[in-house]
Amino acid sequence: MSGGYAWARDSARASGDSMFSGAFEFLFTMAASWALMPLLLWFGMLVLRETGNSVLVVVGGLVWVGVSGYFTDNIDRAGGHIPVLALAAYVLLGTALAGAGTGRRD
Repeated sequence: MSGGYAWARDSARASGDSMFSGAFEFLFTMAASWALMPLLLWFGMLVLRETGNSVLVVVGGLVWVGVSGYFTDNIDRAGGHIPVLALAAYVLLGTALAGAGTGRRD
């Protein structure tokens, strides 16, 4: 996300910071993050051969939308990042949700 926001800042700076300059890059970065996080959660569970992870993917994706949206101002600066406590809470939630699905285990 930091790279995408840097892309948006560079685009805005290159166009003289005119109105809506860098907006496409900013929105593309947000949309990519929101679409890729559920896919990463699903793929990670697939690699681990876990089944029944739909609750993790859906809730984890929705919570990521909230977390990344809330901390956009923290990320949208050079060297910015989501606070460690927020990321730790997200990981703990994902860990709790990983076992919540109803999957068939062989």
